[in-house]
Amino acid sequence: MTTSPSTRRARRLTGRALVYIALSIGGLLWVLPFFWMVLGSVKTQSEIFANPPTWWPALPTMENFTRWFSELDFGSYFSNSLIVALLTVAGNLLFCSMVGYALAKMEFGGKRLLFAAVMVTLMVPGVVTFVPLFVIVANMGILNTIAALVLPFLTAPLGVFLMRQFMLEIPDSLLEAARIDGASELRIFVQIVLPMCGPALATLGILTFLGSWNNFLWPLVASQSQDMYTLPVALSLYSTGQFATDFGTLLAGSVLIITPILLLFVFLQRYFVQGLATTGIK
Repeated sequence: MTTSPSTRRARRLTGRALVYIALSIGGLLWVLPFFWMVLGSVKTQSEIFANPPTWWPALPTMENFTRWFSELDFGSYFSNSLIVALLTVAGNLLFCSMVGYALAKMEFGGKRLLFAAVMVTLMVPGVVTFVPLFVIVANMGILNTIAALVLPFLTAPLGVFLMRQFMLEIPDSLLEAARIDGASELRIFVQIVLPMCGPALATLGILTFLGSWNNFLWPLVASQSQDMYTLPVALSLYSTGQFATDFGTLLAGSVLIITPILLLFVFLQRYFVQGLATTGIK
């Protein structure tokens, strides 16, 4: 028995409505912790511990934020995080795109073996290489410097894979025409390939910035003095225990840490989504 067009349309609308409701509920559950964090950042310590707990602050205060800018060395922590993140992003954009171009568009001995090694390192947890990295950095004598925070992360396997997948879509005929005209590989890479990789570069930049900005364990170990701390490490100073934690300052610091990431994603979300869609990452 066939159904009428009006019945099929009603079913489609009902299914679409159910999907929207489910997505709305999921989005609400995802946003609630961030919403609570923002509201908690303008509460006093006593109000945070109030029983029963309340969502809306009775007496909103900016004291928690003021403390970061007056009593605490927020400027130093922020500048350290920003410098480390920007240098890490710049290194990944340059080196990952170079390696990705070589793996995607150049022929050389051991190419497949090199790509297999990149794929294997994607499956290796970062904690496994933590001790060797520390020993290498210590032997180089660069502990407690910006170089120690940046050098181990200048190239990431995920970035190499992402750039290779994107560059595979660039027509080989375009590169061959440039080679026939006498262009060198470096010129082809700089003037032809990189301008076409905007979405992939934006995606790699966002992912790298996010990872570097939120990195906690390595800066904690590689920084030997407080003036080299990044924001996540500085934030941990106020998480000393259940009864000693200054939750107001902690929540305000969390808001300060997450704001640059949200702004970055808002401005580059179009390139981010396009880059994920064209590199095979699901």
